[in-house]
Amino acid sequence: MLVSTKAIVLSKLKYRDNDLIVKCYTQKFGAINYIIRGVYSSRRASQKAAYYQLLSQLQLEAVHKENKTLQSIKDVKSAAIYTSMHTHVLKSAIVMFLAEVLANVLNEEEKNSTLYEFLEHALLWLDVEDSYSNFHLVFLLKLTKHLGFYPDVSNIHYSYFNLQEGSFQEVSAHNTISGEILTGLKTLLGINFDALNTVKISLNQRQHLLEHILMYYRFHVDGFKQPKSLDVFNQVFN
Repeated sequence: MLVSTKAIVLSKLKYRDNDLIVKCYTQKFGAINYIIRGVYSSRRASQKAAYYQLLSQLQLEAVHKENKTLQSIKDVKSAAIYTSMHTHVLKSAIVMFLAEVLANVLNEEEKNSTLYEFLEHALLWLDVEDSYSNFHLVFLLKLTKHLGFYPDVSNIHYSYFNLQEGSFQEVSAHNTISGEILTGLKTLLGINFDALNTVKISLNQRQHLLEHILMYYRFHVDGFKQPKSLDVFNQVFN
């Protein structure tokens, strides 16, 4: 079946000498793995590999066959042209890190238009904005809403947050956070990307917040793996 859909590149892997396996989150079908034949077989063909940079937004014409692990792409073009995402050092580090997280957690072959729109708009925002130091934190928190484990904020005034339970509580317990980490979490919950320039969080607080948000993911996403790109990401932002 020939299908047309927008897609966001989550990961890519060179296969054999000339092929490429690309995991995309598509607007119409959820997470799909594609094989692109002959990407590196000629100079002209290798230009097509440039389309599949991490978190690129594409318009695909693809052949989908039932019970196939790998689908094929007939034609591709850019659905959005980034101006800085893949050329700015700090933004490139964010792209590498978030792409790895998304490839880890987005595995359902099921349409989710709301999630796709969130990803699409968030990435376009990051591409054009200059104040984005806390973008990855807000992105990961907002993503939990689409994955089904957004923190319960009904008791947000309490002094502790239980990472395993996903709720605020009055007393300390195992896997709870408090103090400046909790203050940072409360600050970031519920804000829009456009308000990021109003958020003042220290580098140390930001790094600890990221560690605990990733821990939160480990509690709530089966098989969640610590991103390999985390060390590089922290080095770039130090």
